[in-house]
Amino acid sequence: MAKTSSFFLLLLLIVVVLYPSESRPPFACDPANGMIRNLQFCNVGLPITTRVNDLLGRLTLQEKIRSLVNNAAPIERLGINGYEWWSEALHGVSNTGPGVRFGGQYPGATSFPQVITTAASFNDSLWQAIGQAVSDEARAMYNGGLAGLTYWSPNVNIFRDPRWGRGQETPGEDPMLTARYAVSYVKGLQGGGTGLKVAACCKHFTAYDLDKWNGVDRFHFNAKVSKQDLEETYNVPFKACVVEGKVASVMCSYNQVNGKPTCADSNLLRDTIRGQWRLNGYIVSDCDSVGVLYDDQHFTSTPEDAAAITIKAGLDLDCGPFLAVHTEGAVRSGKLQVGDVNGALANLLQVQMRLGMFDGPKHPYLYLGPRDVCTQAHQQLALQAAHQGIVLLQNRNRALPLSTGRYQSVAVIGPNSDATVTMIGNYAGTPCKYTSPLQGIMRYVKTTHVPGCASVTCVDNRQFGLAEAAARQAGATILVMGLNQEIESEAQDRTELTLPGYQQELVTRVARASTGPVVMVLLCGGPVDVEFAKNDPRIAAILWAGYPGQAGGAAIADVLFGTVNPGGKLPNTWYPRDYVSKMPMTDMAMHADPSRGYPGRTYRFYTGPVVFPFGFGLSYTQFRHTLAHGPTTVSVPYNQLQAYKNDTPSGNAIRVSHTTCETLTLGLHIDVENIGEMDGTHTLIIFGTAPSSTKNINVEKRLITFRKIHLMAGGKQRVEIDVDACKHLSVVDEFGIRRIPMGDHNLHINDDLKHKITFHNGFR
Repeated sequence: MAKTSSFFLLLLLIVVVLYPSESRPPFACDPANGMIRNLQFCNVGLPITTRVNDLLGRLTLQEKIRSLVNNAAPIERLGINGYEWWSEALHGVSNTGPGVRFGGQYPGATSFPQVITTAASFNDSLWQAIGQAVSDEARAMYNGGLAGLTYWSPNVNIFRDPRWGRGQETPGEDPMLTARYAVSYVKGLQGGGTGLKVAACCKHFTAYDLDKWNGVDRFHFNAKVSKQDLEETYNVPFKACVVEGKVASVMCSYNQVNGKPTCADSNLLRDTIRGQWRLNGYIVSDCDSVGVLYDDQHFTSTPEDAAAITIKAGLDLDCGPFLAVHTEGAVRSGKLQVGDVNGALANLLQVQMRLGMFDGPKHPYLYLGPRDVCTQAHQQLALQAAHQGIVLLQNRNRALPLSTGRYQSVAVIGPNSDATVTMIGNYAGTPCKYTSPLQGIMRYVKTTHVPGCASVTCVDNRQFGLAEAAARQAGATILVMGLNQEIESEAQDRTELTLPGYQQELVTRVARASTGPVVMVLLCGGPVDVEFAKNDPRIAAILWAGYPGQAGGAAIADVLFGTVNPGGKLPNTWYPRDYVSKMPMTDMAMHADPSRGYPGRTYRFYTGPVVFPFGFGLSYTQFRHTLAHGPTTVSVPYNQLQAYKNDTPSGNAIRVSHTTCETLTLGLHIDVENIGEMDGTHTLIIFGTAPSSTKNINVEKRLITFRKIHLMAGGKQRVEIDVDACKHLSVVDEFGIRRIPMGDHNLHINDDLKHKITFHNGFR
């Protein structure tokens, strides 16, 4: 016992010596406070529910109410400090929210690529690794007194419309891809222990994907959504967050869904998130959402009614002051019970206790400090993430990679050519450092730099002559074009899908003047119609880098000059410019409706022409796929005779709830071979189509699963994939019921392999 005690004393001394500035005052339960150290809520040996109930019993109504808002007030008589719940970590610790600030020993944090870029990697392990790195830095900054532990990230809304200004924050348009990203990133943030490293939050629930478009804003928008679209699209990532990711929080959105504000909808919050999905955590409003539903949407006649209806619907925390001001009046008038307040606060306190905030000075992760922020490992991970997220859209005559021996001088042109802040997108903090595209390219070859446009808005063509002259003199030309937060951002949706201003003219004129190969690099979150460049024989290659983070310029250069072989795939469809003329952003329907000229949304339902399809991306090498093993017929059993008798088939399909899903895992063995001359990272993507005879059910192509692998030139690997028929091959009918269709399911493995599996009723 004496040796053990000595060891812990030595360990504590080491921590103090290494991180003397990290001994922030305990949030609560400071053993130096003799008045509270023996109270039950400070006893780490008791169950959390016991500790929470003890604390609730000691609080006044006013103390409870002031704890239901993001800037929770201190309870000094019980030794509990105030707490700011609002911190952000979308792709790195960010000071967008008031819970984080940079300074002193923490001047910045690692800024990873924006989510849309990272999603293009199709790499679960990368997403989780980024989450782990971000939570290391978040905990370190918390220890330094500069950050919180509750991070309102990730954004898992579906990138439904290409004009959405916040689409850059999301993993794209596919619900399965978004769900996989959400689960991986949440697990990375929250850690794998019994407690929480930090508490993640999946937002914005639900059907939120319009900010400000054509006179309609998110504060007044009523999203009219079918049961089918909710079940098969909008709610899928949120369900995965809660059920698989075990996320600690969900944020409800500003908009209404079918006439009801999401933060006041008990069916969405209390019945679905907490009831069906079993959320172990808290539900928070988007900032000022409770005030919005009263002041802007006029959903209730009094502010007390707004406070009462949201808390009773399942809301626990208000980002904003509304509940602090009006909840007591709701209780005094009998519109809300003290028990309702207790229930909301209990959910908040449980999360804080799982974070160790009531453990006194011995809270977890105390060892993390300044040396754990902006580490070389984290910055290298940011570079790797940018590498993996870059998508090669065109490579005419194998113009890329550029040879430094052949092209010793390069003209670097375009409004994003020396971009820094643009590369990190929105909801970003202060990066450790920047490497712009120009700086990255300069590491490889001699460069001549001409911006061509003063900014991405490119309001005139006065500098185009200089750009043309530079292109004539250079061995090769690299045009770095695209968008930035002036064009697409929170509270600002786009109106067009084309490059802004005179950018297209700049590209065309420079390409015409250039004597060597021309490469166009695009920095943008949403898709852009670049059909003009795709069809211009003078433009050899096109790269999309999204918003690639602090190391984006280095990553772009590494791909351009062949140090890295690109392997990213587009996480959303790139539409032609006239697509938006047929699609008001306010129309939430996913499925095509020919009767009203509605072409449908995302690759799953849209069948019109595209500039580049979802999942598209080239490589400097080639891969071949061969099916080594896969089932051809599957019997789908009913789990009981009663289910068989009571089932009302919809297009000859069995309800998922009526079968035994445990027996419906299908094993596929696929041999993947690199038949090119360069090592490469490859995404094995499997799409599926349901039987064409299925009625009233989605029968379009949809993503089934994916796997990231790396193969050396000439290498071969067998990939074993389990397909869960209930999860991956089921579809949703018009009533929101998930079913497995009988008949022929076709699996499309990348572009060169197809496999048919026939499903039949087990009773036949």
